[in-house]
Amino acid sequence: MPPTPQGTKWGLGGTCVNVGCIPKKMMHYAAVLAEARRDMEAQGWAVDTAEKPNWTKMVATIQSHIKSLNWGYKADLMKAKAKYFNKFASFVDPHTIKLVSDSGEEQVTANKIVVAVGGRPSYPDIPGAKEFGITSDDLFSLRTPPGKTLVIGASYVALECAGFLTALGFDTTVMVRSIFLRGFDQDMADLIAKHMEIYHTKFIRNSTPSRLEKTGDKITVTWNSADGEQQEQFDTVLFAIGRYASTAPLNLEAVGLKTEANGKFIVNEHEQTNVEHICAIGDVQHGRLELTPSAIKAGVLLARRLFGGGTELMDYDLVPTTVFTPLEYGAIGLTEVDAKAKFGADNVATYHTKFKPLEWSYHKFSEEGNAEVCYVKVLVNKLDANRVVGFHMCAPNAGEITQGVGIGFKCGMTLE
Repeated sequence: MPPTPQGTKWGLGGTCVNVGCIPKKMMHYAAVLAEARRDMEAQGWAVDTAEKPNWTKMVATIQSHIKSLNWGYKADLMKAKAKYFNKFASFVDPHTIKLVSDSGEEQVTANKIVVAVGGRPSYPDIPGAKEFGITSDDLFSLRTPPGKTLVIGASYVALECAGFLTALGFDTTVMVRSIFLRGFDQDMADLIAKHMEIYHTKFIRNSTPSRLEKTGDKITVTWNSADGEQQEQFDTVLFAIGRYASTAPLNLEAVGLKTEANGKFIVNEHEQTNVEHICAIGDVQHGRLELTPSAIKAGVLLARRLFGGGTELMDYDLVPTTVFTPLEYGAIGLTEVDAKAKFGADNVATYHTKFKPLEWSYHKFSEEGNAEVCYVKVLVNKLDANRVVGFHMCAPNAGEITQGVGIGFKCGMTLE
């Protein structure tokens, strides 16, 4: 995979290990520790709640862990006696792959081929975006502290990054074009934004950037809003406006592989593309989950079917998902809007509650702090014995809690 426009490269393991879930969650954990300092102070600890972390040390620790994972995957391949080519692959014909690296070019052949190249963050088509902006591909190995940061986008990546940067003490602003967390339950999305504002993340709403320019050592961002053209200077500009499948450079035409306009493959229940012996798993599948655990499971089951006599197919339904914003959001099943569209508004009952967890009992420092709230929403299908079709939770540790609730969904739990 080629480097980012900023020159960032990484090792074996894909997006999740190198520039996704793993470094993101490690920075999220660091942010949780930073936010816990005010609770420690209330419990009698002498802490400096304004102290910023040693960014260089934190990044070095994260990258060291990632490198250990990279080596672990390489070692596992060697143990399995699997050949590993650290080269860029593209199709020559239906069974031939061209491999290119700095050391030269070669070709290999295969009876069966699996495409799992994942995706990369998108840049907007505006002047200065790639020259002066970065994405999540660059953030987790950034050598120097990001300073005053503008995060452009309202995706889960945008809000997660903005959340931990704010908690780590950096002046952070999020520029939002329309709604937060498109595709997720909007009650939860709005609550997350409100919680982030309580913790001093700033938002520029209903706005889109038009250009980035370098002014000395600062980046001048110009954007369009309802009030006309606006400008402000930042140290770092992070784009988190979505991702695209990395399939365009694979020379798909050589084998007749078809993709949707977004570059993703339509696959059947066996993960096969329109070319029978070529399968695709992970983020390059059209209309399926962009989640690493589900991609790993799909790959395991595919390998068993291809070579181990297995018959089990991947079940992509009711997979737990977590957004690691400062107030974590765990979800399983349908959003309220989607549930009512599927079963009929009159046939869906919504049960919800707000609560304050015990660990927030120390949060009594301001009227703002007292506005914090956790929220759970459960959606049931009244025509099917009140079977639960959607679960949504915004609370500390929602990610861990949601994993357990996922078992109940697989058992067909009802509200009772």
